Amino acid sequence: MTGSTFWDDQEKANTLIQELKEAKAVVEPVQEIEAVLDEAQIMVDLAGEDGSEEALAEVDAFFGDLRGRMSRLEFQVMLNGRHDKLNCFFVIQAGAGGTESCDWADILLRMYLRWMERSDYEARLVDILYEEEAGIKSATILVKGRWAYGYLKAERGVHRLVRISPFDAQKRRHTSFAAVDVIPEFDEDIEIDIDPQELKIDTYRAGGAGGQHVNKTDSAVRITHIPSGIIVQCQNERSQHKNKSTALKMLKAKLFRKKEAEREAELKNIQGVKDDIAWGRQIRSYILHPYSLIKDHRTGLEIGNVNAVLDGEIDRFIKEYLRSGKKNG
Repeated sequence: MTGSTFWDDQEKANTLIQELKEAKAVVEPVQEIEAVLDEAQIMVDLAGEDGSEEALAEVDAFFGDLRGRMSRLEFQVMLNGRHDKLNCFFVIQAGAGGTESCDWADILLRMYLRWMERSDYEARLVDILYEEEAGIKSATILVKGRWAYGYLKAERGVHRLVRISPFDAQKRRHTSFAAVDVIPEFDEDIEIDIDPQELKIDTYRAGGAGGQHVNKTDSAVRITHIPSGIIVQCQNERSQHKNKSTALKMLKAKLFRKKEAEREAELKNIQGVKDDIAWGRQIRSYILHPYSLIKDHRTGLEIGNVNAVLDGEIDRFIKEYLRSGKKNG
């Protein structure tokens, strides 16, 4: 990097800078922990000589901070999957339950966007399909940031909601389902050959909930890969070219994952959310009536503060899942 010709090839230079950042992200936390441990030994020795309550309290606070650092390092060690460090496409799809499930999918979208914001991830809405009465049928978010896929893959699966329906005049209890899928965003050079003749490309007018935000041109793009039946679409950009580029990237990512799954005979595990989005396949239940409780069926973790979770506080679920070793993808 200190060479006079380093910036002659900007693409190569940026790649090397990214590699350096990734290397530092692995090495520097370990070096910091080593330095802190040396400092801790000195503090313990001094507190032992001093013997005052103030000195002991200072040591206790110091070790509290050290435990936090160790916890963060622990999860970096856990996120050692081949694709864990990548950005990802995060997909929410309403399941069985009609308008109820579409409203539930919209609640999940808000929950995850809150979590992404708090976790300092860049979240860009790639595509969204609204339900006429309420909620959304599906939404796709491009999540950018280190370990985005590593963390969010813990949320892949069917999410079940039990509540008194706001759409039922008789105020009966309803069960709704929505599914989450998480796909790594691969680099442009992943080895996936796509024959243009096998693609069906449709353009349409991008639209939102209505009003001034509705696009007046056919800028949205939907691509169907005919051999596999995979469909991707993008409408977040005003440029049809940019939407097509993003949609092709999503298609390549889905085809790559499908190819890997077939080779490793793990298709059912990796693409589990393609099963029926209904009873018996949920990874987590959100019960709002007759009591308040959220339970993760994979780890057994239960949290009673439903409002906090639905407001984006899902770190405990993610970390418990990663600790359990039941990582997929």
